[in-house]
Amino acid sequence: MNTTSLCGYTPQYAGLQTLWRRYRDKGLMIVGVPSDDSGGQEPGGEAEIGHTLHRYAVGFPITAKVPVRGAAAHPFYRWAAIERPLDTPRWNFHKYLVGRDGHLVAVFAAAVEPTHARVVAAVERALAPG
Repeated sequence: MNTTSLCGYTPQYAGLQTLWRRYRDKGLMIVGVPSDDSGGQEPGGEAEIGHTLHRYAVGFPITAKVPVRGAAAHPFYRWAAIERPLDTPRWNFHKYLVGRDGHLVAVFAAAVEPTHARVVAAVERALAPG
């Protein structure tokens, strides 16, 4: 998901950390992608982002800050826009769930908390054996 340090959804880092701790041993990988594309809410650099990650005790991987929308978007986000053109990030903390087959199996808008029952159910389905 695309993340920021100064958004009203930034506390979702805590829920993402909970989800990751609960399912990481079953194969869930969460990757945060800092981006300043929505509302200029990630204006800082690595140190400022690191401060936010520390505040929420984030242990899952975080990429370098990159664009997630438009022609300059990171290749993952360009691919996701092809896979699900109606489900591109409109705001921060937009969540994609990629299945074991490498395709998008679910998309959750910013307002959907990481520990919401719909997210948990989709993760469990994606991690279920064959």
